[in-house]
Amino acid sequence: MRALAIVGNQNSGKTHLIERLIRHLRTQGLTVSTIKHTHHRRPDVDTPGKDSHRHAAAGAVEVLLASDHGWTLIRGSTEPAPLGKLIGELRSVDLVLVEGYKHLTELPRLEVYRGLTGALPLAARDPGIAAVACPAELDLALPGIPRVPLNDTAAVAALAVVTA
Repeated sequence: MRALAIVGNQNSGKTHLIERLIRHLRTQGLTVSTIKHTHHRRPDVDTPGKDSHRHAAAGAVEVLLASDHGWTLIRGSTEPAPLGKLIGELRSVDLVLVEGYKHLTELPRLEVYRGLTGALPLAARDPGIAAVACPAELDLALPGIPRVPLNDTAAVAALAVVTA
């Protein structure tokens, strides 16, 4: 499976871009899965107080929440799982989009940068960033790093497929 990490600073628009990419790539006949990294110790996928949440809070090693429309598995661990292992847990798809692993090195990374905070883009100091999606009007000098207009979903998708 091909995979691409979508990275950027907090509130840069990573999740919004991933949503757009999923919809666009599906219209192109591609299958897409995602992996979202979080810093929360036990991420909530259920409402606190609901049974599955109570099971996890009580210390269950794994909690599988199943419905007639799908299922979610939360597996506790004392160590973070390597990204390759997590990708291996997914069904085979055309593209896996990974969000939230800002400093990983084992996947190509596309940075989402809007230039709103005054902070430099990650690509300015991280040679592992393969490309940057930013507003077309943003004057961004990053020699040798491909840029794509952030609001042009088709262009970002094309770059994502080629880069992954």
